[in-house]
Amino acid sequence: MTELLTHQGRVAVVTGSGRGIGAAIALELARRGASVVCADLQQPSDTVSAIGASAVGVDADVSDPAGWAAIARAAEAAFGDVDIVVNNAAYYPNHPIDDLDFDTWKKTMSVNLDAQFLSAKQFVPAMRRRKWGRFVGISSNSIGLPVKGMSHYIASKMGIIGFMRGLANDVADDGITCNAVLPGLTHTVATEAQGEEQRRAVWQAQAIQRFAEPEDIVGPVLFLTTDDAAFMTGQALVADGGQYRVG
Repeated sequence: MTELLTHQGRVAVVTGSGRGIGAAIALELARRGASVVCADLQQPSDTVSAIGASAVGVDADVSDPAGWAAIARAAEAAFGDVDIVVNNAAYYPNHPIDDLDFDTWKKTMSVNLDAQFLSAKQFVPAMRRRKWGRFVGISSNSIGLPVKGMSHYIASKMGIIGFMRGLANDVADDGITCNAVLPGLTHTVATEAQGEEQRRAVWQAQAIQRFAEPEDIVGPVLFLTTDDAAFMTGQALVADGGQYRVG
């Protein structure tokens, strides 16, 4: 079977790539020809090892400008200027409003939303010079669902869509697109603690009656980071098996 080298020559940053959705995205970008900077709070060694020479790992706090400076240095040293940024890292503790404290609110916003802004400040200038760039923010279909205990998380994930739409207006003339992908609940280490009853409740609300796997989220991200999606920007693509039906 012929390999689809849709990302040949591109340099991509994927945050939260130590496992789950981020690891799946990083692996497939590399398979499609990209050089990948794998970033996570702890060195994403397993993902880098699985990719090989076309990947480099960096441990970085994406809520901190210093973290993004470290990512940029790692990219420059290994591969050169960054073309693609996939902001996948997330913080998502469940706290009903009575238990939600300000520190948790602030951390949720800084990891999930501030990182989108910081990545743009770090990489937009070089993308502008080259007249090509792709930003993808991983949001969540929870923004349209009656999920309890996640007001902080939903606010941050709705904010990603708003920021991508606003950023798209600022950089469209420079060949840079900015979009969001909204996964449904996905089978990862973080969701393994959920019981069968909880999982079944998710499946029964979907058109596709199974739990999402990380690989199910990869396709929309791949598309949005190619030339095929050059006329798509400021959009929010839902990848949740038909649970959240935008009307």
